Amino acid sequence: MMQEQQERTAGGPNRDMVIGRNPVMELLKSGRPVDKLLVAQGEVRGSIGKIISLARQQGILVKDTNGQKMDALCGGASHQGVIAYTAAAAYAQLEDVFQLAESRGEPVLILIADELEDPHNLGAILRTAECCGAHGVLIPKRRSVGLTSAVFKTSAGAAEYVPVVRVANLAAAVEELKRRGVWIYAADMQGTPWCQQDYSGPVGLIVGSEGQGVSRLLRDKCDFTVSLPMQGKITSLNASVAASVVLYEIARQRLGLRAK
Repeated sequence: MMQEQQERTAGGPNRDMVIGRNPVMELLKSGRPVDKLLVAQGEVRGSIGKIISLARQQGILVKDTNGQKMDALCGGASHQGVIAYTAAAAYAQLEDVFQLAESRGEPVLILIADELEDPHNLGAILRTAECCGAHGVLIPKRRSVGLTSAVFKTSAGAAEYVPVVRVANLAAAVEELKRRGVWIYAADMQGTPWCQQDYSGPVGLIVGSEGQGVSRLLRDKCDFTVSLPMQGKITSLNASVAASVVLYEIARQRLGLRAK
């Protein structure tokens, strides 16, 4: 609910929200990317049922939501039991990431966000990824924030320049990267110190979710694990902070900058 409140604009729906049965149905028919669908609890008949069916055919996350919460999100506007969140920017394809790397004459650098739910985390990661020369960011369709207006704003414009690829199966996408010669690194506990790892060649860097870290399924697919020293009582860093530290080490090595 907190994320949904953050995405709301005071006084009414925000610019990446579509409300009402007919508008949402036309949105789904248009092929425009949709992040998720909120449906009032118990609403499954008639046009709502058709909307739910069409959304699920397209792999869109459908969430049952309390009607009062939906009223609050819409600022009093009539939602007719259905709200759709659209992407604030278009998603890219994995091939776009490789083509961008090739056009720059660089080994591909792609960040893989494993089920991040905080839009500010994803926005901050996009901002750092752009500054560090990353060629793309990979996110899953389910259990992850998409390219919402909050993400777009937090990225400070980086979402315009860094291709974001959204996939149905993150593990399968990682396997595809490995088949294409990309070395997979996980930022996680109990790994090689981040600054002692060699990042030469194509790199896919996995950063885990805010609560669970890197999932076991993805961790098992990694070629390397890198970690940051934790000297205090807190045992983990914010996902975007951890990503920034490792991305800048990759950038340092690629630029040939020597540590003093």
